[in-house]
Amino acid sequence: MRPDVRRWLQHRTFPADTWQAADLVSAKGTRGATVSVVLPALDEERTVGSIVATIREELVERCPLVDEVVVVDSGSSDRTAEVAAAAGARVVTVDTVLPRHGSRPGKGEALWKSLHATSGDLLVFIDADLVAFDPRFVVGLLGPLLTDPTVGYVKALYDRPLTTTDGIVPSGGGRVTELVARPLLNAFWPELAGFVQPLSGEYAGRRELLEQVPFVSGYGVELGLLVDLVALAGLDALAQVDLGTRQHTHQADAALGRMAGQILQTALARRPGTDRPERELLQFLRTADGLEGVSWDVGVVERPPMRTVRAAEHRPGRRA
Repeated sequence: MRPDVRRWLQHRTFPADTWQAADLVSAKGTRGATVSVVLPALDEERTVGSIVATIREELVERCPLVDEVVVVDSGSSDRTAEVAAAAGARVVTVDTVLPRHGSRPGKGEALWKSLHATSGDLLVFIDADLVAFDPRFVVGLLGPLLTDPTVGYVKALYDRPLTTTDGIVPSGGGRVTELVARPLLNAFWPELAGFVQPLSGEYAGRRELLEQVPFVSGYGVELGLLVDLVALAGLDALAQVDLGTRQHTHQADAALGRMAGQILQTALARRPGTDRPERELLQFLRTADGLEGVSWDVGVVERPPMRTVRAAEHRPGRRA
């Protein structure tokens, strides 16, 4: 493991229960900060209402950590907007935000437009398809931002159970992460190899940073933000928080393929220079003692075309 990644993992990875909501309310007041929670949503009527209601009850009314809850609807065909509003969210539709700039499909578009539709100094992004949402997610993501002014962006890490025909696999989710995003980051941005869930849909950041970087319109938004923010602010300005377990709806392989394609396009547009990629791949295992990083050498060697080898072997004057 690279020394800079090892050091970052030790100093910028936190368990969510490091902070309690009441303590963060005091820190928030001391800093005069405001907090917006944003849920990008598309046809999520089954889950969005419960998430909004929980945040409103636990973190707005009972403990005033959050100042506004905004659902950005990307043109749902179901009752997502109605359910979210009934639960206490302010609902805006993508088409009505910055209409002169038009509207593009994808999650990243909703996140980008949320910067214009909200007012908080700190923004927390939560996917709207979470099952059994825990308000600790919001508290954990805000913890580093409200207690350490040098931290500007915080990603969630978690286990992702995968539901299969044979039951629930405890940590089988995150297929695009393991097959596409992690190898890309390790190869071309190895300083970011310590992020356990680089594509997590739960993260938080300071407005002053988020408004300085572009937002990819589709599913490449999470990888694009990581790469652009580390270039802008440096690795130590980024952190991650262990939220435990995250459950959400899983997508079919074809949809995951489209997601992977957008992530690949995002990475290719940002690929640095022409140097050969790093050979080391860092993966993570959940153990009884926490997370364990395991490094693998994934470097490959290209053999020349056999025709050129045979030609060289039969070259006149060559010794046997």
